[in-house]
Amino acid sequence: MNKDIKYFGIDISALVFDVTDSDGNYYQFKNTEFGFKKFTKLLDNTSHCVMEATGYYHYQLAYHLLESGIKVSVENPL
Repeated sequence: MNKDIKYFGIDISALVFDVTDSDGNYYQFKNTEFGFKKFTKLLDNTSHCVMEATGYYHYQLAYHLLESGIKVSVENPL
């Protein structure tokens, strides 16, 4: 793991998404455009977000992050 990159693990559901960063900090945001913008304020160009493919709940956040220039990995939960 590159220590210059700040990783964010995301668990997303219909109403909220929970985030833990590589420093162990925990955050929770609403699964809305407002929540996406609030989360994006924590990120910079070295951030890398990782989330599991959860049906369709992850799509909007993943696209928002990509459009904001943030690296995103969507992983198969299997």
